[in-house]
Amino acid sequence: MTAASPPEVLRAPLVVEFPFTRSLGPVQSAFLTGLRERVVLGVRTCDGAVMVPPVEYDPVTAEEIRELVEVGATGTVTTWAWNDAPRPNQPLDTPFAWALVKLDGADTALLHALDAPGPDAVRTGMRVRIRWAADRSGAITDIACFEPYEGPAAGAAAPHDGAFADPVTGIVAEARLDYTYSPGRAQTAYINALSERKTVGERCPSCHKVYVPPRGACPTCGVATTDHVEVGPAGTVTTYCIVNIKARNLDIEVPYVYAHIALDGAGLALHGRIGGIPYDQVRMGLRVEPVWSEGGRYPDHYRPTGEPDADYDAYKELI
Repeated sequence: MTAASPPEVLRAPLVVEFPFTRSLGPVQSAFLTGLRERVVLGVRTCDGAVMVPPVEYDPVTAEEIRELVEVGATGTVTTWAWNDAPRPNQPLDTPFAWALVKLDGADTALLHALDAPGPDAVRTGMRVRIRWAADRSGAITDIACFEPYEGPAAGAAAPHDGAFADPVTGIVAEARLDYTYSPGRAQTAYINALSERKTVGERCPSCHKVYVPPRGACPTCGVATTDHVEVGPAGTVTTYCIVNIKARNLDIEVPYVYAHIALDGAGLALHGRIGGIPYDQVRMGLRVEPVWSEGGRYPDHYRPTGEPDADYDAYKELI
């Protein structure tokens, strides 16, 4: 007898990214505008310490602090770690050190890249200076990196009014996480079943709840779930929201409805988009069925089945 070959291990790249837009208060505005003008500002705390980067509230007393001071563009490495394989959009595209640098006149350290030929050239206590970016816009990237420096130290922190022409009042920070995702045994079976236009969950042998998508174990009972159960294909809208903001790279016109759908036989609801009905006619209890696109590996959306709405008591525990 020939042993069955193990199922294929699924892997896929996954990228999570979004632009985070935030407004700036007077302290952060002055700090970033100062970088644009090649000026490094810190803030003096209630006990006289100078913090760089500056904060708006004292970390000890929680009092608001606004006393800005200018510190030097030179400083000392307090600790560091070598980055042998820079990732996209990091400060340098060649190996470099991440370093905490206490600038002259500051009492705290600033994290940034240190350009050095190798880890043997970096040490705690070494002197460095800012290498300014050629094009500056009022962002932390206006500091291109730090570089080794042999000159004299700058003086003590000096008072600064934080006033600049055309101050920076807001920033957009691009957040991105990219990695390779590999589902486990339970979700692999679920994904493979979807490719056959079936929805398969797993039943807990103790509480008998059917999990869709399956998790491999019951989070309530703490026991493994191995009993496969096909559910649906129809289900009931338990709750929903109307989406009015168009997502990047998503070719769906707004407004549209995204809902929790309890498939028949499932012990909890899954997410799905509702189509085939005006968005303002979607309601709790609406009976829906999946619509598959040509060659799709999962339902494109769910549409009304035409059945009478489900009784509230039939799905209230799944909301």
